[in-house]
Amino acid sequence: MKSDLPERTFEFARRIVKLCQFLDEKPGVSRTMANQLLRSGTSIGANVEEGQASQSPADFISKYSISCKEARETHYWLRLLASSDIVPPDRVSDLEAECNELIAILTTIIKKMRSKEK
Repeated sequence: MKSDLPERTFEFARRIVKLCQFLDEKPGVSRTMANQLLRSGTSIGANVEEGQASQSPADFISKYSISCKEARETHYWLRLLASSDIVPPDRVSDLEAECNELIAILTTIIKKMRSKEK
């Protein structure tokens, strides 16, 4: 069952935190990448939450646009972790798939909101 977007992005962030805790146990590059992933991966839901309390349609679009950019960055870090053999690809494949879905959902919402503004 798919949950509403704020709950879904919160759950995604929780999973990112768990992955970053795993990465933080490793020395070197893993920690640096974990910091980047943690920042972008948790920002998705934070901006969706801010968008829920937006003051205008433009503010809503702005928050969701930031969330979409953060989702794209998160997808980048997940791909890089897997392709660099820092994390086994099967460990992040579900996160990558969910991230792609979040990008698609956010993009659709942003496009619909922009078309309403015209």
